[in-house]
Amino acid sequence: MTGRSAGSLTTRLKEAYENIPLPAPTVAAIALDLLLHRLRPLPLPGPCFLHRTAGAGLVLAGVGLNLWALTERRRRSAGTFALEEPEELVTSGPYAISRHPMYVGWWLIQLGAGTMAGSSWVLVTLPAELLVEHPYILDEEATLAELFGQSYVDYAQKVPRYLGYSRG
Repeated sequence: MTGRSAGSLTTRLKEAYENIPLPAPTVAAIALDLLLHRLRPLPLPGPCFLHRTAGAGLVLAGVGLNLWALTERRRRSAGTFALEEPEELVTSGPYAISRHPMYVGWWLIQLGAGTMAGSSWVLVTLPAELLVEHPYILDEEATLAELFGQSYVDYAQKVPRYLGYSRG
């Protein structure tokens, strides 16, 4: 590998990392799940095989949802992709199902990781995390309403914030 191609790869990896929407409360909640499970085990009922299978499915669903959302956002961006600087209101793909599919994806990953570990602690930390993240999400929505005006208001009336039934 030449110096030029190594630099290009480094630049691309740095750009990709900077656009990974990894909310700090999610990282903290996953770490807390695992720490509590180690210090004060509170096992889920049922066989380990079931925990691992269900947990892996949830993690894969969360990763898939995040990748789908990132791909859809990238597809709608002209030039350099910057996740925190939307150029256009994206309402297609996973954004037609949830206004915040990446948050939902991370929550599925957290639920899956806790389930794979066989820990009931995730049933405590996940709701706590949702309460911590919700105000940030409301701020994001206010910013999007400022950026996109009536288009965002109409979109928000049709598509659920997280999961649920369409209102439109």
